[in-house]
Amino acid sequence: MTDFINNLSERSTFLLCGGCQCANSCCSCLFLHRYINYMKEGNKTRILEFILLGLSEDQELNPLIFGLFLSMYVVTVLGNLVIILIISFDPHLHTPMYFFLSNLSLVDICFSTTIVPRMLVNIQIENKAISYMNCLTQVYFSMFFPILDTLLLTVMAYDRYVAICQPLHYTIIMNPHLCGLLVFITWFIGIMTSLLHISLMIHLNFCRDLEIPHFFCELTQILKLACSDTFLNSILIYFMTGVLGVFPLFGILFSYSRITSSIRKMSSSRGKRKALSTCGSHLSVVSLFYVTGIGVYFTSAVTHSFQKVSVASVMYTVVTPMLNPFIYSLRNKDVKGALGRLLSRAASCL
Repeated sequence: MTDFINNLSERSTFLLCGGCQCANSCCSCLFLHRYINYMKEGNKTRILEFILLGLSEDQELNPLIFGLFLSMYVVTVLGNLVIILIISFDPHLHTPMYFFLSNLSLVDICFSTTIVPRMLVNIQIENKAISYMNCLTQVYFSMFFPILDTLLLTVMAYDRYVAICQPLHYTIIMNPHLCGLLVFITWFIGIMTSLLHISLMIHLNFCRDLEIPHFFCELTQILKLACSDTFLNSILIYFMTGVLGVFPLFGILFSYSRITSSIRKMSSSRGKRKALSTCGSHLSVVSLFYVTGIGVYFTSAVTHSFQKVSVASVMYTVVTPMLNPFIYSLRNKDVKGALGRLLSRAASCL
């Protein structure tokens, strides 16, 4: 058992940190090392293999599901990569708003990569098992990236508030130092919150190999399978949902209430249209993110059908990251202009 755990520790570190020589400096890897040490010392919870049931039990649908989700994943990665490249290479887009947008695109790529590739593998192979360590890792990142999404959307709402309500002071307030600090804070909060959830999870006991009625390791589904008391885990979920879900939403709504008030006071119809156009894309992304997230919550609350819950989760975890780059490219003249210039430059080099 000791040799097995040592081997698992080495393999997990390599997989999670990309084989980096400085793996011990990675915050996530440090925490997983702590779990392995816990296993060695106490051996209170044996190594488990969970079974991911997936989206459908009908094997005939698997080729269709595989092709559909592979296509959506490729579109998600390519679409968000294009947004990042456009913002990086076009000097006209080197502004706070597009700096935050590039971070949002990066988070969307990472979020999809956390879930979709594993789901595609499970569709193709007969063995649906996932080890406890890999499941724990997926739980961590499936919490981490949505938290970043929420906080980045809130920061972008504040950016639009300053741009429209205090345009003369915009460059002074939204300086590079503040923008970098805001992004750092969002990542720090995401890391610490996710680690807090995982720190409680590693103390749970599981009696046997268990089935997860989902296509990825989702926190609440894992808690339902635990034999030990999950009261503290549930309290933490409700508390963090309120702090990191409701409060940012109030912040966004407050920002747009002030923006609406400022737009009403504008005498120029051209100025009003310009102000609304800069907010339209962000509002669309915020609406899509919160509507799908709330849809997942209410679906899991009112139904016991894991297929319905899984379908609702698909909208939140797969469809939303795929649509975000299209919303920003189709509804934003600056991004469309930058895309045209990038394509022209690429064509001239051929």
